[in-house]
Amino acid sequence: MRLFRVALACSLLAGGHYLFGDSPASQELPSVDPAKAGWTTTALDELTAYVQSQKTTGFLIIQDRKVIYEHNWPLPADGATFAPNFTHGTDAHGALQEDVASAQKSFVAILAGVAIDKRLLDISKPVSAYIGPGWSKAAPEQEKLIAVRNLLEMSSGLTEPLAYEAPAGTKFFYNTPAYAIMKPVLEKASGLKLDDLTRLWLTEPAGMMDTLWRQRPGAFSGVGNPTGLYTTPRDMAKLGQLVLDKGKAADGKRVISEAQLAALFERSATNPAYGRLWWLNGSTYTLRPAGIRTETSLIPAAPPELVAALGAQDRKIYVVRSRKLIVVRTGQAAPDRGFDQQVWLRLMKAAPKG
Repeated sequence: MRLFRVALACSLLAGGHYLFGDSPASQELPSVDPAKAGWTTTALDELTAYVQSQKTTGFLIIQDRKVIYEHNWPLPADGATFAPNFTHGTDAHGALQEDVASAQKSFVAILAGVAIDKRLLDISKPVSAYIGPGWSKAAPEQEKLIAVRNLLEMSSGLTEPLAYEAPAGTKFFYNTPAYAIMKPVLEKASGLKLDDLTRLWLTEPAGMMDTLWRQRPGAFSGVGNPTGLYTTPRDMAKLGQLVLDKGKAADGKRVISEAQLAALFERSATNPAYGRLWWLNGSTYTLRPAGIRTETSLIPAAPPELVAALGAQDRKIYVVRSRKLIVVRTGQAAPDRGFDQQVWLRLMKAAPKG
């Protein structure tokens, strides 16, 4: 089959694609022949060719704990600006370690759930109960009504400069500077620095060896979220596997309780396509970033139960529990602004039926 011949050639030439070899990846997670796993290889060829054409650096498909497809591409010639702003070395599989932009929010959601499990965080309490008053530009009586839950659900009622716009809990607005307040909230609640609580509560127990927080370059000094989470497709997939395994790491150790994990995927009152810092498919309409409303689910071509961590530059972690499926994409922003839909149109043709 063309897929395997091309894949083998690429792995021999570039060392970046592991399918059946003796790479470190194969010791970590077994790779399988997609055809034997029920995948339609001609359709998988079409999917991966499309993904490659969209400035992708990493694409990984895992189903039932087996690697169906994995490839890591080098940055194209026009990536000279992207590299210093979004990347930090490579992992053992040849994948770039990249700032995953707003996909970091879904990692923080897990940390918030762990803090609740540890009885360190009560998301019904005002944000000011943890970090003190004056953290926003709202009046004191307005600010004290903004609960931690509102930061998780993007319903703080604040503008990006953190000025008051609407009562908390009444309006969905995808507000990254307001979300970023979750980081000091977690630090104050736990008594730990962000690096330490992330390592102790999530990355170490889940085996995410290539995930860390870093100060972003000066080009991002004004975005209201100065720390980026740098990680790799394999580590991103481990977050997806944690979701599939109902909060347990690969070694069986519980990271987050089933109850708190499930709470992340409850549809929020102000946007049925959003939970607690996770995007949710299957709703009748979607409120997207920049206030755009569409009268469709998040990704119409994808299974309704899909949940996703999504970030700028088209960072993606798609998780579909019913299919035991995780799909990860990293790279530069896809030229096709309908990337999500186009990936899933092709993926559903390639994936096993049922």
